[in-house]
Amino acid sequence: MAMCENWQVVVHDRRHNHAIGVYTHGHVQATKLTEEQLMQIEQFRKSHVPPRSNNMICMTICSAQKIYNVVTKIKKNRMQERNTVEEVLYLCAIRDYTVFYRNREDNNMLSDIVVAYRTSIEMLRTWQ
Repeated sequence: MAMCENWQVVVHDRRHNHAIGVYTHGHVQATKLTEEQLMQIEQFRKSHVPPRSNNMICMTICSAQKIYNVVTKIKKNRMQERNTVEEVLYLCAIRDYTVFYRNREDNNMLSDIVVAYRTSIEMLRTWQ
């Protein structure tokens, strides 16, 4: 590493010497979401309002990407350690759907899945 002895830094005043910036995009602390905002995002998510919607973006100074990240984190927490297919099967089970599925013989991967609500199956049996 080359040293240059011709330069030196002299601090005359240790206070801030410029105004605080108005544009805070990208500053983690300045755009950190409050608990209330996180709860609002959760409510919007439960109501199936997309993050790109103006209702969601206008409630905070942060970017739409930050909201997408929060929604992804909420989904990940809800899924716990389940992968996507396991999550679908879990949700079908707790919502009383009937699930039929087949695995491939060569690698035991899911090949086909049929999901039906109990009432739909009963209606189908009625018309047989």
